Amino acid sequence: MNRIDRLFNEKQSDILSIYFTCGYPHLDSTTDIIKALAARGVDMIEIGVPFSDPMADGPVIQDSSTVALRNGMNLRLLLNQVEEARKEVTDIPMVLMGYLNPMMQYGIEPLFKRCKEIGIDAIIIPDLPFHEYMRDIRQLCVNYELPMIMLITPETSDERIRLIDENCDGFIYMVSAAATTGTRDSFGEAQIDYFRHVNSLDLKHKRLIGFGISNPSTLGEAFTYSSGAIIGSLFIKCLASTSSPAEAVEKLLQTIGRQ
Repeated sequence: MNRIDRLFNEKQSDILSIYFTCGYPHLDSTTDIIKALAARGVDMIEIGVPFSDPMADGPVIQDSSTVALRNGMNLRLLLNQVEEARKEVTDIPMVLMGYLNPMMQYGIEPLFKRCKEIGIDAIIIPDLPFHEYMRDIRQLCVNYELPMIMLITPETSDERIRLIDENCDGFIYMVSAAATTGTRDSFGEAQIDYFRHVNSLDLKHKRLIGFGISNPSTLGEAFTYSSGAIIGSLFIKCLASTSSPAEAVEKLLQTIGRQ
């Protein structure tokens, strides 16, 4: 049983997953950020691969990617840093999230092999078409026991959602709106209807809601309509406005009412 399956077996609700961009705010921030998140009881960590054209991301994460790339971050260095962090943070699930281009440059199967070696528990590639996953990557997921986490949005058909549920493992990333990442004050009725509809499909995999979670209200709604929440942009803002990863985590938890 991998760490993600163990997490969902041990904790059925209120799961908190935090995203950060590796190489931001500093090239060597990765280990300190991972340790700070783990120390404060975050359930899962999403490790972002900076990319020059992150089309699913809003301005906050786009800017963090720009800074990280200017700092000298690349996928090979990122994986080396995660390997060091994993020596100290052994239990918490870590998910690698990045776009297809830098992963293809690294080599897809070498990437899977390296991720397995260093303790990555799953991979998210937002711009990976589902048919290409099925054709080219699904067997690698099986061979290396590394789930591919797929995103669904309010525009994803029920048929596609069921295909993802049947052919992917880990969990389903439920994007709150057909928009880029960012913080929002509240979810609208259309979004709540979407959450309810997905829940009515009786899927076998757990769902986590991401995009737009920035306060106790949106966090509470994510916890109500799924197994947990994914927060990225808000944490990047906290990293930008504090002097250390530990302070950033404290500010994040205070902002969402989780202290």
